[in-house]
Amino acid sequence: MAEIKELLEKAKEYIPADKLALVERAYSFAAQAHKGQTRLSGGPYIEHPLQTALLLVELHLDATTLASALLHDVVEDCGIAVEELSKGFGPEVARLVDGVTKLAKIDLMATREHHLQDSSEDGRAQAESIRKMLVAMAEDIRVVLIKLADRFHNMRTLEALPAERRTAVAQETLDIYAPLAHRLGMWDMKWRLEDLAFRHLHPEEYRKISRLLVAKREQRERFVNRVCGILRAELEKDQVKAEVYGRPKHIYSIYQKMIRYSEQRKEVDQIYDLFAVRVVVPTNNDCYAALGLIHNLWHPMPGQFDDYIANPKENLYQSLHTTVMCEGTTPLEIQIRTQEMHQIADYGVAAHWRYKERLAKDVRFEEKMTWLRQLLEWQRDLSAPEDFLESVKTDIFRDQVFVYTPKGDVKELPAGSTPIDFAYHIHTELGHRCVGAKVNGKLVPLSYQLQNGDTVEILASKAARGPSLDWLNLDLGHVHTAGARQSIRGWFRRQERASNIARGRELLAKEMKRLVMSIDEEQVAHLMKFDTLEELLAALGSGGISISQVAARLTQVDTETPEEAPIEVPATGPAAGIQVLGAGDLLTYMARCCAPLPGDAIIGFITRSRGVSVHRKDCPNILNEDEKERLIKVSWGPTHEVHPARIRVVAWDRVGLLRDITTLVSGEKVNIASVVTTENPDNTATIELTVYTTGLAQLSRLFSKLEGIRGVVSVTRSSLANSVTQPTGKG
Repeated sequence: MAEIKELLEKAKEYIPADKLALVERAYSFAAQAHKGQTRLSGGPYIEHPLQTALLLVELHLDATTLASALLHDVVEDCGIAVEELSKGFGPEVARLVDGVTKLAKIDLMATREHHLQDSSEDGRAQAESIRKMLVAMAEDIRVVLIKLADRFHNMRTLEALPAERRTAVAQETLDIYAPLAHRLGMWDMKWRLEDLAFRHLHPEEYRKISRLLVAKREQRERFVNRVCGILRAELEKDQVKAEVYGRPKHIYSIYQKMIRYSEQRKEVDQIYDLFAVRVVVPTNNDCYAALGLIHNLWHPMPGQFDDYIANPKENLYQSLHTTVMCEGTTPLEIQIRTQEMHQIADYGVAAHWRYKERLAKDVRFEEKMTWLRQLLEWQRDLSAPEDFLESVKTDIFRDQVFVYTPKGDVKELPAGSTPIDFAYHIHTELGHRCVGAKVNGKLVPLSYQLQNGDTVEILASKAARGPSLDWLNLDLGHVHTAGARQSIRGWFRRQERASNIARGRELLAKEMKRLVMSIDEEQVAHLMKFDTLEELLAALGSGGISISQVAARLTQVDTETPEEAPIEVPATGPAAGIQVLGAGDLLTYMARCCAPLPGDAIIGFITRSRGVSVHRKDCPNILNEDEKERLIKVSWGPTHEVHPARIRVVAWDRVGLLRDITTLVSGEKVNIASVVTTENPDNTATIELTVYTTGLAQLSRLFSKLEGIRGVVSVTRSSLANSVTQPTGKG
């Protein structure tokens, strides 16, 4: 069991004696408050806050933080008032303990199935939990550092929990706490949390990788020791003082690499970077001198060099990374950094306290925390939990890419970001004025996904023309980050309401026309859960909701036509996906005149010899039918069938037009049955495609993407009456 003297011995290495007294008093108070309490593991409760403080002393955090860590459970578990802590230990300790207590009061422990769900009550609670954690971080990052240390010690004693609870805590650690440590630049904490969580979530895979590492340990250590010895000798010869040592990769990172290798059909034995060599030197100049020496010793692998000293990451990280071929055939990753860079690499924002004594104001630290404050600014306009969770999952808890500005500055963005996301990351006004982008000197579409190392140049209009509403269409892939989406929506919200309503009405009419849907606009507003049609149209026009969301909702509803009263009859043999009211076995087939798709409002017509033909309710043949008594009520049921649909594309004629259209359709996993092209006198071309689709929702997404092709004037759904295609096949 750890003792207070161990904490004090470590703390006195960097904390003055007069401030250390605060830590001693905090321990005595906590020990008395927790007296008689035990943890589920059976040990005395005081062991937990003491271990939490011991983790923080390794980060060289100040006496106030250590005292707060020792006291972090006394309010919640012992009934001590925050005011009493303020009187006994000062307002700063009281504020930190209160911050940790507020985080602890919110139940972040979710099951894996419900973790970060958007629509449930659990999702709302989790949204509020994470929101409060981010607010606490913005007010004083030490609150979250204590919380991370608290979680780390809980993970080390997880065996004491029931299996279901253990899995939930481990999954949450992997989903939230490890990525948060990564975002704060605390690599050592991140790796340790990941490995602990992985051990409980995938015990078999954990043991398999452990055995793999043990089996090759001797061979690996001999190789690393040999390389380190050669490197030390060469650095000494050049009079460069350096620490040189090998370090194994962490188990969870190896597991992720194994998954990637499996996807690429490579063998696990081909994973070469199970270990790396680290070189720690006194100065920046020594880093570059060591790099030159290494490249003279061993051949560098092309494309495997990164200079994070000249271009530091946004979470404070600096190092030189290179991969070289050692002894002819073995790739080896080498990281070169100064001692201060090494501390920052391991401890991230926590290293701010280690060096702040010699800085009047740590401007760099303040700059690096702007991502958090910017995110919280965006959240003020996000009332819906699903919007908030989307932004957190996208902008914080996802992998990042590192790209360059034309001046060489490094910018960190969530993986999947586009040039528009980059523009808004630089400045909101630049995003509003974006008209195009160059990546690595070449023009790219605005939907291009940025890759590590890209140099991005935004082409901007001189006047603030405003963003395009199409940028909010998820099907087009123009915008990935929640921050950019929020800025775009904000711009449209600031436009006049009348303009938004008019724009929304135009969008709705266009979508219903191209999908050939007949439904009352007031009914659409009701289906989308808006109180009035004007509210729906204003939301559409401002980008609050997208037209693809409306289309998707409409395709889920089998609308009724009140004036029709179709009959109910027995049945014998339905087509897949069609349900005949009253019986399930009546022979059915799709009418070719209107070619209904899942999502269309449909009606059946009893033929004299072929069973029931299924039509759209707005089919002219049905509207003009005199024998209304032969109509029968039908509806869409569950189906995996695909159905033929005819798409008419009108575009300005050019070389490559047909290729662009067919490539896009195939890329959407939609099969093309036939293509007919017609040249028009006005230099346009009409392309009629018969495709197999799962329904209106897929068709709507396809229309949105086709409209994005250069030169396309319109995309509409047309009749299949003249098609030779038969509705067969599975989807």
